[in-house]
Amino acid sequence: MPYRWTTETELELSPHRSLSPRGFAGVILLFFTLVLVPILAFLGTLALWGLLPFAMLALWGLWWGLRRSYADGAITEHLVLTPNSCHLTRHGPRGAHAEWACNPYWVRVTSHDDAGPVKHYVTLSGNGREVEIGAFLSEEERKRLYPELQAALSEMRAAGGPEG
Repeated sequence: MPYRWTTETELELSPHRSLSPRGFAGVILLFFTLVLVPILAFLGTLALWGLLPFAMLALWGLWWGLRRSYADGAITEHLVLTPNSCHLTRHGPRGAHAEWACNPYWVRVTSHDDAGPVKHYVTLSGNGREVEIGAFLSEEERKRLYPELQAALSEMRAAGGPEG
């Protein structure tokens, strides 16, 4: 699951990884093997040296593209709820960092069914700002996250109050 409640008051979110590091190595090895099959026919000829750079360039392109995709997906969001604070921290790719905090009594959770950049876009608003949460989750996961966030915030409101 790309998101999980570590405790009743802490939520961790990260994108789903469909390709593990072991799978990455397997894809590169498979591509390398499949590229070498037609090149072996030219072994011992001058044409081999004409084909080999293009084959290695294609291999490097695949490796670079997969690594870049993996790095761009290095996003984590961490939501901590206490009776007096709702604190969201987002660590994005290439060192991007953002934080948002508000008293849970004033936080509003909204699901934008069709109005956001993705269907069932979930936002938290309060303290004069509206921030997204879990935009990288699948549509079904965002649908499940929305009522869970509402319930958790309701509990915090009941435990805390409007002070702050």
